[in-house]
Parts: sequence; C-alpha cells; structure tokens
Amino acid sequence: MIKIIIKVPTHIAPFNEPARELRILDKPLWLHHRDILAPHSHREQEIKAGEPLDNTSEETIIYKDNLFFDEALFEAFISAATARHTPSQIAFKKDDKAIVSHALPLQSGIREQNGVYVADLFYFPRGYSTFEAERVEPLVIDTLPQEIGYYHVPTYMAYEKGDLVYQVPQRPFLSIENWVHIFLANTAFGIYSRGVRIEKKLDSSFPFMLNILFRSLLERKQFLESSPMVKVGKNCLIDPAAVIQGPTVIGDNVTIGAGTVVNACVIGDNVNISQGCQLMVSVVGSGSFLPFRASLFMTTIMENAMVAQNTCLQMCVIGRNTFIGAGNTFTDFNLLSKPIKTMHRGELLPVEQPVLGGCVGHNCRIGSGHIIFPARTIESDVVLFAKEERQIISKNVRYKDSDHHRYPDQQHIPLYHPHDD
Repeated sequence: MIKIIIKVPTHIAPFNEPARELRILDKPLWLHHRDILAPHSHREQEIKAGEPLDNTSEETIIYKDNLFFDEALFEAFISAATARHTPSQIAFKKDDKAIVSHALPLQSGIREQNGVYVADLFYFPRGYSTFEAERVEPLVIDTLPQEIGYYHVPTYMAYEKGDLVYQVPQRPFLSIENWVHIFLANTAFGIYSRGVRIEKKLDSSFPFMLNILFRSLLERKQFLESSPMVKVGKNCLIDPAAVIQGPTVIGDNVTIGAGTVVNACVIGDNVNISQGCQLMVSVVGSGSFLPFRASLFMTTIMENAMVAQNTCLQMCVIGRNTFIGAGNTFTDFNLLSKPIKTMHRGELLPVEQPVLGGCVGHNCRIGSGHIIFPARTIESDVVLFAKEERQIISKNVRYKDSDHHRYPDQQHIPLYHPHDD
C-alpha cells in the first residue's frame, strides 16, 4: 500500500510549529503515524497542502499529517474500507458523543457533509486518480465512546456542579489545530482511551484477566501494580517505596524516587522523578526531570523539560526544553460563572471544557512563584520572572513580553493581546 501524507503547515500556538512535530504520548505525531501505518504501507510520499496528488496504481491511503488517531481507529477504518472495496473517506455519526463533545471545538478539519462528519483520511483500493476521487463515499466509524468521570465539583463552588465527565472514545480521532487538542490527544483520547480498552478486554476475555491475576499473585502486588499493567523498560531504578499503578508505560533508564505515586501515566526514556512526586494521568517526555514534590494531574510535558519542586500542573501542556520553576501553580478551575476561553486563529474562543489548565511553549524559562489562570498560554522562548506586580498571570504572555528583552523603563511589561479581554 502507498501512503500519501498531506503536510499541513499551520503552526500551533504557543509552540510555533506544525502539529506533526508536537509530541503525543511521548512521540512526535509524524512518528506516531509512521508506527501505526508501518504494517500496511511499503512506500510513502509527502506533498504540501493544496498541491495536486500524483496518480497511483495500487492501494493508497491518504491523510493530513495533523490528524490524531491510534491503532484501534485505523484498524477499524482500514478493515471496513478494504472489505467493501470502494474509495472511502472516514466519517462519524452526527450523534457520536466523543466527536461532538471534544473533537469539534476549535477546529475545521472535521466538518459536516451529507448528514455525517467527515475528515481527511482516505482509502483507494485501486489507487488514486481524479476519477477514483469522485467516487469516494463516506465510511462511518463508531468511536465507541464511554462516559468517564474525572473531576468532582462541590455544589457550593460554581455554576458547574457535580461530576465532570469525558466521552472517552475507544477509537480516538482528532484534528489537531489548537493546543487544547494536544491536551485531549494525550489524556482523554490517549491514556483514558487505553484504559477503557483494557477494561473492556478484562470484561470480555477471561484468560486476559486470569493472566493479570496470576501475575499479581506471583509478584505479590496489587492488581493494578502487576507487570501486565505496569510496563517498565530497561535499566530502570525504581525505589520500593514508590507506588506505581497501571495502565502505565515507563521507558528505559528511568529513575523514580521514594514516596512517588504514579497512576496511569506514560513516562519516556531517561526521565528522573525524585522523591515525593505525584503523577496522575500524565505524560512525561523523554529526558525530563521532576525534582521532589512536583505534582502533575492530566498534564503533558514534552521532552527535556524540568518541573521544579512544589510546582503543581493541572490539565496543562508544557513544551520541550522548558523549565518551570519552584512553587508555580497552574490553576484549572474557573471560579467565575462564564466559559473558559483561549486564543484560536486570532480570536478568543470558548474551549468547551469546564476545567482546563494552561500551556507553555518550547524553550521557556518560568521563574518561581507564579499563579497562572486557566487556559492562559506562554509563547515559546519566553523568560518570565515573578515580580511583585506580576505574580498572577491572568493574560496570555507573548514572546515580545519576555523578560529577556530590554525595555526603556523596566517598569511596565505588557502581558496580553488586545483580544484577550
């Protein structure tokens, strides 16, 4: 099968690079695609968006490189498409809860067409040509969503009350056009999706459940801490006093200190997690360092980042080579009775999420002692010192606002776009 990749050049703020270069579950998106399609394709071709496609004479798969999907989604699509032997375009029902609730906001790649939602993933059984493209039919794939609670809000706090839920797809699909989609691809459509599939397999496969139970008894560990649920790479040093529960994947050459708690995470290679850290439903990129008592909840840290002691990141995305100093708090709950908004293509738009943390770009240096409001972004290459008049970050921070620049008066540094209000 030939694979044709349509390169989308649009940069994702605040990282200032295309989606294909950003990390999903500790892999660049382009590498994530390559690994999924490797068993199906033997040759690939890349073209820029808007350029004409060359004709092909054998089975061809075509997709935009800012799409996120995993093995489960692609296998469902390619199996159904090859079975009907018709040029096919991926589609979703209009009442698919995972797509409607989480995938549609802040994007245009998944759009309505003839009563379904379609996106730019195509299969041509006899090769691509203009004639075959005119015969494309939508192929509806069920994402198999399941409602999963992730946050509880006491009744006295705000307008959003009770249990907050995600519609977690067993077959995830996103068009990544905003940093919020990076957050979703790693958490609700990444780690949570894997967990739901494992739960379904436990319910449907007695041998699978029996194997995990046997391993937990043999290893004298709790069910979720057994080796089938916690995959550990080579040359790892994990303190016996650390608590690690699955589904968790740990890479090679990882050090985890005493008192650390890891619950349903993806940890890359060469990561150092010191004593007393708390990690839940988070992704820690390769080469990263978490000193003692750093806390992550539903947070993604890309490669070679550092989060210093006593810093709390909730529902955030942090870029590569970025340092977050000690004692910073990224808040995720909006105490005001109005929607959380973020910048998207020059406009301040609702994120359609009742709670959400912030986002920091690549190569940033964030000093100690800040409080960052929900959905605020800090652009790549920014240096930010906490000052008496600027410890609370309530507006987006741009590169031109960075403290490494020299201003004439050194007193007032603007911290927001005019559209932020």
